[in-house]
Amino acid sequence: MVNPVFPFIIAHDLRVARKRWVRMALNILCIGDVVGRPGRDVLADHLQEFIAARSVDLVVCNAENAAGGSGLTPQIFTKLLTYGVDCVTLGDHVYRKREVVSLLEKSDQVVRPANLSPAAAGKRWTVVQTKSGMHRVGVACMLGQLYMGSNDSPWATIDRVLSEMPSDVKVRVLDFHAEASSEKMAMGWHLNGRVSVVFGTHTHTPTADARVLDGGTAHISDVGMTGPYDSVLGRRKDRVLTALTTSMPAHFEIARGDPRMCGILAAVDPVTGRALSVERVEVRGKVHEGGPYDSDDGYKNSR
Repeated sequence: MVNPVFPFIIAHDLRVARKRWVRMALNILCIGDVVGRPGRDVLADHLQEFIAARSVDLVVCNAENAAGGSGLTPQIFTKLLTYGVDCVTLGDHVYRKREVVSLLEKSDQVVRPANLSPAAAGKRWTVVQTKSGMHRVGVACMLGQLYMGSNDSPWATIDRVLSEMPSDVKVRVLDFHAEASSEKMAMGWHLNGRVSVVFGTHTHTPTADARVLDGGTAHISDVGMTGPYDSVLGRRKDRVLTALTTSMPAHFEIARGDPRMCGILAAVDPVTGRALSVERVEVRGKVHEGGPYDSDDGYKNSR
């Protein structure tokens, strides 16, 4: 006679084993382009709650559009850290705010695109600790070349960056800030098995191709933006449509409606650096009172 308790014991053991696996993995949250005050507000409202609910060990956040929709300031950078961000990546608007240069030269929690000129201010890569302080993670960001200007080769640059990182840092994350989906997909395959996570940014539109490649690299072509989705890429629809339909210039003011935090959550084996799983993240926020800008942006609320 089969012991009726036996299946329960097996199921219980499996649940325990699954919980142990989850605790052993590093949960890395990668957030896409934070756009202005609406993007910052949704992080202030929901990031800490998400970190606690999903046992997030590290948050990497692209913030090149955080200040008024273009650039980053030291004041906003400090606030992002208080919201729960551990490392900030940037993109083609890296130097839009002049005051960011001193921050880039001093802080180990922000990196500029590695394939800019060697004379450019800022760190090409960094190593940050997880929230527990038990693990170290290498972080870098890179600009694409297709439709993005005359940047140095991202392929040769990332190979150099990986060779420069300490060999004992097994978990490595790359933010590939690029326009073309084909280039971002190709970067995932180029780094397959050599980097834990490759997440695309810049186009502000989430893609549906998040997966773990066969070499153990979590990859997505674009995580989307953290900002107002009732918009055209974070800008007011009417302003963009006016420019497109009349060929007349219009100020692309930051939109406000339907703010969301978008990104991916990847579970990574801290010993091997291999990704174990990846999933898209989308958290809806609320519209705050006031306009799309505040004193941190340095802009008035309407233009």
